[in-house]
Amino acid sequence: MITGLKNFFYFPIAKYFLFFAGIRLKRWKPTVIVVTGSNGKTTLLHLLESQLRAQARYSHRANGMYGIAFHLLDLKREKLLKKEWISLFLLTPIRAFRKPPQEKYYVVEVDCDRPEEGKVVAKFLKPDFVLWLSISRTHTVNFDKLILEKKFENIEEAVAYEFGYLLEYCKRQVIVNGDNPFILKELKRTMANVIRIERRAWFEDYNIYDGQAVFVLKGEKYKFPYLLPEETFYAIAMCKELLNCLRLYIDTKFTDFVLPPGRSSLLQGIRGTTFIDSTYNATPASVAVILSMFQKYKAKKKWIVLSDMVELGDEEQEEHERLVEQLSEVDAERVLLMGPRMIKYTYAGLNQKSKIKNQKYKSKVKSGNYEIKGMIIEKFLTPKEVLDYLEGNLQGGETILFKGARFLEGVIEHLLRDKEDIAKLPRREEAWGRRRKAFGL
Repeated sequence: MITGLKNFFYFPIAKYFLFFAGIRLKRWKPTVIVVTGSNGKTTLLHLLESQLRAQARYSHRANGMYGIAFHLLDLKREKLLKKEWISLFLLTPIRAFRKPPQEKYYVVEVDCDRPEEGKVVAKFLKPDFVLWLSISRTHTVNFDKLILEKKFENIEEAVAYEFGYLLEYCKRQVIVNGDNPFILKELKRTMANVIRIERRAWFEDYNIYDGQAVFVLKGEKYKFPYLLPEETFYAIAMCKELLNCLRLYIDTKFTDFVLPPGRSSLLQGIRGTTFIDSTYNATPASVAVILSMFQKYKAKKKWIVLSDMVELGDEEQEEHERLVEQLSEVDAERVLLMGPRMIKYTYAGLNQKSKIKNQKYKSKVKSGNYEIKGMIIEKFLTPKEVLDYLEGNLQGGETILFKGARFLEGVIEHLLRDKEDIAKLPRREEAWGRRRKAFGL
């Protein structure tokens, strides 16, 4: 019943905030640059920030109807507590008439979590530029009904159509992933100029080493002090094309580029371990590209910790079972799978593979152990169990990839060598701290 009420009031309440945010946006009149897609949006936004710097305002941590409205009105949910909504409602009309920002550009990240959201946001922003990176199965639970109603043949088409409203309302230029057929299908909806970023025309080489990612695109080398996946080349190329459209200089070294926490950050742990913290989220596409990146990462002892992928709806089983083959291709000593979906689908799938054999290993946690191609597979229901297992089994020198939410950042928090690095983890708000504590972290 509570979920039903939330869904019923979701759009009406959002439109209240957007109405007043629209007043401020019209008074500001910036050049609106939309960064969108199922995956990779935040990286592209930060690439643009490293180039446009103080010329633009950026919608950090805000990509939906509510977040964008709050950002335009200079409102923040500081502690993510329910009582904050009272002040948000009361302050909104006042903030609409604040002095508007002075920056020339507004770079705004846009997600489309549910049907009609893309349409509402696109009509609200009327972007000058749209940079569309990807389409994959993200938040698909909200689109399943469209497939049941036979409005679309598959879930990707349904999701892409919603993102397509951003093209429909774009006024000047769209820059898209030219290798994605679902994106290409939506191009007929735009009257703006179109630039396609295609692998065959741009991509030449990619490598990662010593915590760095190196790309070679059209003969130019780009080096970043982060573990960025290969698919980031689309974002780099889009950034360059946008700056060409704006007739602005591009810093090919991306000197000021930074990434927020939880996006493959390198952290040092106890007993000489190294953590790759990718705990911000887990979607099928993001898990696939991170696993591919980790396969290229050179380390003597590689472990993987994966948590459930959520909000996938009818695609939940298929996507978790798809991980069976993806994990089988990664050269890792151990894989720790956490959550009911990982146990039901991924762990069970690995268990069924013909080369799996029972193995016995000491552990503080009761869990099944299986070996596939020398890889030990473990299953856990909660993050506290994962923490207990790691504390009891780490020998030293392991490099551990953490991918997924469900409070895995709380596991890392307890295993860090330097406790000051806790500030580098995602979800530092008070509400998240309470939830981690409830899970025994």
